[in-house]
Formats: sequence, C-alpha cells, structure tokens
Amino acid sequence: MFSFFSRAREQKQPFGRPSPDRIALLLLALTFLALPRVSHSSPQKPLTTPGLTREFSASISDVRQAVSATQSDRIIHGTLVFDKEPILTGAEAIAFTNLFEPWTGPGEVYYKIRKGAVAPRHFVATGDQGTIGVRYVVIPVDANRTRVRIDAVYVETAHREAHPSDGNVEKSEMKEVKDALDSLLQAEMDAADARRREQSAELVRQSYTRQREDESTRLEKANSEIKDLEQEIISVRHEIQRRVKAPGADLKAAPFQSAASLKTLAAYTDVVILIVTPHWLGVETPEGQRGWLPISQLEQLP
Repeated sequence: MFSFFSRAREQKQPFGRPSPDRIALLLLALTFLALPRVSHSSPQKPLTTPGLTREFSASISDVRQAVSATQSDRIIHGTLVFDKEPILTGAEAIAFTNLFEPWTGPGEVYYKIRKGAVAPRHFVATGDQGTIGVRYVVIPVDANRTRVRIDAVYVETAHREAHPSDGNVEKSEMKEVKDALDSLLQAEMDAADARRREQSAELVRQSYTRQREDESTRLEKANSEIKDLEQEIISVRHEIQRRVKAPGADLKAAPFQSAASLKTLAAYTDVVILIVTPHWLGVETPEGQRGWLPISQLEQLP
C-alpha cells in the first residue's frame, strides 16, 4: 500500500479535476480509517466457562475469608508455564477484570489475574503470551451454608483469543479455598476450646478461692472459739483452783488445826477446790491426794 501511495505522489497532475488514481487513493484511505479497531482491554468474544461450584457448611463470613486468602496468595493454582517451576507465582488480586462476562447472578465476586503467562498448562489450545484470570463467586445459601463458584480463563495479549481451563485450575483453586476454610474453622474451634479451658480454669480458681476463703473463715472462727474457751478455762480455773501461799502448808485430814497432817505442800502448789466452808477448803493436790487447807493459807492464781 505504501508503494501505491508513493507512485501516486510521483505522478504530476494538472490543477483541476482529480485523476482516477487520486480518487481511488482517497477512497482507499477513507476505507482504512473506517475499519473497526481491535480493543486491547477485552477478548474478541468474552468466554463463558463451565466453572466449578461447591457448597460448604460454613457461614458466608468464614467462606469470604477463605476466598480472600486464596485470592491474595499470588499463585495461580493448577497451572504453570515452565515445567521446571512447581507453581505459577506473580498473580495479583484485583477488584474487576473484563476477561470474563459480567457476573449478573447473586453473590460477591472476586478476581485474581496473572499477566505475561506464556502458553500456560491446562488451558485448551493455548499459545502466545497472555493473561490468566480466575473468578470466585461467593453465594450465601443460608446462615450455615455458602456456595462458591470458580471460573478460569486464559486470554492471549496479541489476538485477544480466549481459552477455557480444562477444569484443573478451578479444581486446584477450590482445593485451596477448602484448605483455607478448614484452617480457619480449625483455628476457630481451637480458639473456642481455649476459651472453654480458660473459663473452666477460671471456675476452678474461683472455687478454690471461695474454698480458701471459707476455710479461712472457719479457721478464724475456730481460733476465736479456742480463745473464748481458753478464757473460759482461765475463768474456771480462777474459780476452782487456788495455790498454797509461802512458805507452804500442811494438808490436814479434817477441817481443823488439831487434825492429822497428811502431807506438807510446798509454796505455790496448785490445788483444786472440792469443798467450800467458811474457813476451810477441801482440796485435791496435783498427785490426786485429797485433804483440807485453811482458806488463809491459799491465794488466787495469778
């Protein structure tokens, strides 16, 4: 076409009506300008993939966290571009991509793409360089059940030709979602179990504290009762006991001075009063011997 333009410029035409070659050149230029341009932001025809759907026995909050973790892990699971690399990294989580037809159903939509992939595995008839896209749709079923749909597609950069996944990418991505959800649910169970153990331990501590308080109260009460009893004993002893004054006294067999002496008691010997008369006390010695002593020869215990 450029040679045609050159020849047209080289021909000298007189001023006036255009030549047939010039008219043909203008028509060709107008036709070229009227041709539709190829968009580089979307494939020639958005591809509808069969996808993979699975329902989980979990709340939408937990499933949302698991999907978000998988979306942000920077890996396209279930495919690779070089056999020597075990995984395809370099993916990025994005809010929207036109690699897929707009999702019009219920649920929340998440996307992950990996640019610059060369003929990735597990996409049908792939070639050239392009972008891998993964779409996750989180759909609530009820309070304890949530459905997840995953689609994967590869779109060539140059020709914008779309290639569906053979299912391996969706299967692998779904497994990652399941593993992330299982880890999350296990962590929640572990946390709940830890809270139960902590509550149980707290109940034991509270019970032990109450027991110690009760024991302390009982001990204080017992000590108080012992003190009261000791005071009572002291009071009783002061009432029923006396001790011999210095320098000592003779224990008499009867309550009068001429009675026979049974034993001489040393000073400060404690005796128990058994009989009380106006001038004599019938007493018992610490050895258990009984007799009589004049009141004047006895004194109160200290």
